[in-house]
Amino acid sequence: MGDYSKALEFYNKTLKIQEKTLPPNHSSLATSYNNIGAVYYIMGDDSKALESYDKALKIFEKTLPPNHPSLATSYNNIGLAYDNMGDYSKALEFQDKALKIKEKTLPPNHPSLATSYSNIGRV
Repeated sequence: MGDYSKALEFYNKTLKIQEKTLPPNHSSLATSYNNIGAVYYIMGDDSKALESYDKALKIFEKTLPPNHPSLATSYNNIGLAYDNMGDYSKALEFQDKALKIKEKTLPPNHPSLATSYSNIGRV
């Protein structure tokens, strides 16, 4: 556990195979970009995390309905990265997008809503 460089190595190997074998907007590519972004986020490299999260978001925006939970997750991830980078207006913008999707698609007492409220509160 905690070997982030090894995790990145394997996620990048996965991504290279997927890029050769899948259509450019396949959801598995977005998942790989999110995974890579998460490792960079944990490592504290928010600009690289943001770059990967943005690639995932572009795929999701092209292929998913506007209120899909994966979009909310992407918006949340991007918001957290912006928060860490000190860009609070961007952080709030993306956390708000995540919250709007969750409010439309989840029951009012869902724990994921509480997470969104907390993320907005910390910005």
